[in-house]
Amino acid sequence: MKKITLVVPCYNESESLPLFYPEVDKISKEMSKEAEFEFLFVNDGSFDNTLEIIKDLARKDKRVRYISFSRNFGKEAGMFAGLENATGDYVTMMDADLQDPPALLKEMFDTLESGEYDCCATKSTSRNGYSFFRKLFTKWFYGIIGKLSKTSMVAGARDFRLMSRQMVDAIISMKEYNRYSKGLFEFVGFKTKWIEFENIDRQAGVSKFNFFKLFAYAIEGIVGFSTVPLVFSALIGILFCFIAFIMIVVIIVKTLIWGDPVGGWPSMVCIVFMVGGIQLFCTGIIGEYLAKTYLETKRRPIYIVKETEKDLKKQSQNQKN
Repeated sequence: MKKITLVVPCYNESESLPLFYPEVDKISKEMSKEAEFEFLFVNDGSFDNTLEIIKDLARKDKRVRYISFSRNFGKEAGMFAGLENATGDYVTMMDADLQDPPALLKEMFDTLESGEYDCCATKSTSRNGYSFFRKLFTKWFYGIIGKLSKTSMVAGARDFRLMSRQMVDAIISMKEYNRYSKGLFEFVGFKTKWIEFENIDRQAGVSKFNFFKLFAYAIEGIVGFSTVPLVFSALIGILFCFIAFIMIVVIIVKTLIWGDPVGGWPSMVCIVFMVGGIQLFCTGIIGEYLAKTYLETKRRPIYIVKETEKDLKKQSQNQKN
C-alpha cells in the first residue's frame, strides 16, 4: 500500500485548522483501502495558538507529525521543510484554509498510480474573491514571466499537487536559499497532468499575502528564473548612449551652421532627471541580482527547527516516568 504525505504549511491558522483536519481525515478514510496517510504540519513561527492545535492533533492521531520553526521563515521555507521531511511515496502540499479541495486527492492519486504521470497538479480557472488590482497584476505577472523565462509558468497554477518520490527528491536536491516553488516545480520537469477547478474562498481566517508581499514574490520569480532584465538594462544603456551621440551631433551642426546658441535649462533639467531615473532603474535591476547572489553565498539554512512531534513524545514519556 502506497503512503501519501500531506504537507501543510501553517502561519496563524488557528481558525482554519479545526475545519481543515476533519476534511482531510474524511478523505483519508475514504481512501484507506488504497493508501495510508501521513499529515505533516509545518508551523512557520505562528504567534497564535496554531502550534497548540497541531500538538493536540498529534496526541490524538498517530499519523500527525509536525515541524515548528524557531521564527517565521516564510511559506517557501515551510514547503521545503515539508518536502524534505516527508516519508511518503507520494507527497502533496495543501493550504490549511481549504482553498485546495481535499476531494481532488482521489483523482490525483489514481492519476499517479496509472504510471503515466509523475505529478498531478491543480490550477484555478477563476480568481473569485480577488480584488480587481490583484487579478490585473496576476495576469500581467504571468504574461511577463512567460516572455522572460525559459521555464514555462502555468497561469493559475497552485501549490496543491501530488508528486512522486522521484520528483520530490529532485526538488529538495536544489538547496537554493531564494526559492520560488512554482518555478522549481516546472524546472525539474517530469510529466504533469493538470486538473482545473473554480477558485474557492478561504473558509476561515485571513490571507497572509498582501499586495506588497505578492509583488515581492513576483520579483523573486522573475529574478530566480530569468536574466533577461539584465540584458534589458544593458540595451537601455546602449540606446541612451546612441541618443546622446545623436544629440551631440545635432547641437554641433546647429551651432556651426546657424550659430544657434545652446540654451534652455528647463529642458536640460528634465533630461538629467529622466536619464538619472533610467540609471537608477537599471542599477536597481543589477542590485537585485547581486543581492540574491550575496544571500546565496552566505549559505544560511533555509529554516531552523525548534521542535517536532518527537519532542512531544519525549515530554509525554517523561511525564509518565
